[in-house]
Amino acid sequence: MHRRHFFESSLAGLSALCLPPVYSASSYAAQFGKRTSQLKITDIRRRTVRLPYRDAPRRAMDRELPHWRYAEVFEVELSGGAVGIGEGLLYYTWHATRDEYVRKAIGKNAAEIMWDDYHLGAGLQMALFDAVARTARVPVHRLLGSQLNDKTPLSWWNIDMATPDMLSECQLAHKSGYMAYKTKGRPWFDLWDQVETVVKHVPPEFKVDMDFNDTLLNSQRGIPILKELDQYPQLDIYETPIPQGDIPGNRAICQAVRGAVAMHYGTPSPAEAIRHQVCDGFVIGGGAARVMRQGSVAREVDLPFWLQLVGTGITAAWSLHFGAVHSHATWPAVNCHQLYAHDLLKKKIPVHKGFSPVPGEEGLGYEPDWQAIEKYQVDKPAGRPDPARMLETRWPDGRVMYTPNNGQVNFMLTPARKGTVPYFEKGVTTRLLPNDGSEKWKAMYEQGQQGPVLITP
Repeated sequence: MHRRHFFESSLAGLSALCLPPVYSASSYAAQFGKRTSQLKITDIRRRTVRLPYRDAPRRAMDRELPHWRYAEVFEVELSGGAVGIGEGLLYYTWHATRDEYVRKAIGKNAAEIMWDDYHLGAGLQMALFDAVARTARVPVHRLLGSQLNDKTPLSWWNIDMATPDMLSECQLAHKSGYMAYKTKGRPWFDLWDQVETVVKHVPPEFKVDMDFNDTLLNSQRGIPILKELDQYPQLDIYETPIPQGDIPGNRAICQAVRGAVAMHYGTPSPAEAIRHQVCDGFVIGGGAARVMRQGSVAREVDLPFWLQLVGTGITAAWSLHFGAVHSHATWPAVNCHQLYAHDLLKKKIPVHKGFSPVPGEEGLGYEPDWQAIEKYQVDKPAGRPDPARMLETRWPDGRVMYTPNNGQVNFMLTPARKGTVPYFEKGVTTRLLPNDGSEKWKAMYEQGQQGPVLITP
């Protein structure tokens, strides 16, 4: 049974917990000793890489998220000689590092500024923590708090896929030691076929978590589908089934379904989420200060969460350290590094029975593969790459829908959230329609710039 403990007595303390923690170099004096003089940032080096996807993820990601290939790798050198490594996806991260942040960081004390989420961005902040931890000769998690866990759960992630690819990915995840697979529930794929096929080939203890991103629209339409999924023991967590601001609807879902309901922390506010019992746990991500603050709230109200820190293997290593210090990070972390043909690490992160050991070495505990970084290094794009592409969705009754990209990241998801895409049905399939250079393809691409074009027989 999933926990649905909501403590009204905890609400009064939430506002205090939501304040950002105050950290400074002096906070670590016991660890650093005389090393604080070695923390001046003397150089910051950056490299952009374009990573290849593995075959099955490539077929899915090329439809909607081709720009996830681009990551920026950071090296931060300190006056004491330590060099820290960090990484962030250029076009999907909680906050990308800007040129001005790099300029302002040079000459500063790394321990003094490393908790500043906003003025560092993902890659630079990670590299600062790594460098400071190496200077102190401790693992990164020692800078975050007391170690509570020596291993932390990990999930295998993919965007929505055709059934054969989803099956092969679940099987590969299980073979690789994972016990959880997180994916997307989408009305342009046959949800029932996906689930029924997968559960025949993985054991009951292997869990499939489904992120709907609001596409179930409301509780009246969503609950019957979720109850059908509830019949399968492998289906475990439903993320954001309907808009998170729909408090009555989410409460109704929590009361009606077996699976746990996960919500991105913050909407509604934690106090509202607890008071109205609209979720069973949270999705927590972002910068170091934010993750520590939100994880503290989850602990106070006794709700589980998963860490969602997305990137290459470097980011996955970073995530392990937060798993070490959070008592309630008990849902499998989502890092997405499984997408890539190379995770940029010399040594892969081991996973056994769904868990990965927390590194005990200095810094992140993993070393980057510089040969791979040099191999995949490219010039930084001027903007988010968005090649022309079009999706073809077909239903058994002969309906066909064409959805071209239109400059929006979520060009397929946005109309589904608005209800302008046909709702979940059996037998629906979607594929990337190759640009054959024909006038017909071009005309449909232009016609669909205002939204999906649905053609009925």
